[in-house]
Amino acid sequence: MMICVPQVLSKNEVADFRLLMDGHAWEDGRSTAGAQSADVKSNEQLPPDSELARKLGNRIISALTSSPRFVSAAVPLQIFPPLFNRYAAAGGHHFGIHVDNAVRGDRLSGLRIRTDLSVTLFLSEPSEYDGGELVVEDLYGSHEVKLPAGDLVLYPSSSLHMVTPVTRGMRVASFFWLQSMIRDAHARSMIFDLDTAIQELVQRLGRNDPETVKLTGIYHNLIRYWAEV
Repeated sequence: MMICVPQVLSKNEVADFRLLMDGHAWEDGRSTAGAQSADVKSNEQLPPDSELARKLGNRIISALTSSPRFVSAAVPLQIFPPLFNRYAAAGGHHFGIHVDNAVRGDRLSGLRIRTDLSVTLFLSEPSEYDGGELVVEDLYGSHEVKLPAGDLVLYPSSSLHMVTPVTRGMRVASFFWLQSMIRDAHARSMIFDLDTAIQELVQRLGRNDPETVKLTGIYHNLIRYWAEV
């Protein structure tokens, strides 16, 4: 299941992020890659342990927990501190086909998570660069993603994926992982579909409609049945 969440950050927030990031030193993106990923990764990133990366990451996490669509799709238990990267045409930057590590550890906090879902939050407008599409493969084929600045995409970390070469301009994004309370991807997809249907019923019938209340109870009981906390 791949889910897009619009306007996690406002255009003004994106502009503020970019201003702060442009004034900071960047490093080789391979420093956070696994052995296989490092062979196909060519980009730059903000130093993950830097004060700026942590500050901006906390702002993203705060925005995410205020996003009903994100919470509904992810049912997050733990969110890894967001990282930040950029792909420049001048450097021929790209990230070849790979799969994310199953477990990620954060050196500063000691947090360790199972990577159920991967997240890319776009910080460049599509008009700012050519190429740089996120390509995610699943059972139904390959899907290209290139969203407006401030929007994010959420997809299974088990998916093979890549970032195509940037041929003009600069692609800037935040990327990170999360561990969901609902480990099984199929169960998580059903939970999301049920919650979406309930919210549509709330709009039409009201929150206190008897059938809406009954379905809401089923939703919470399914989470209670499947959740790992």
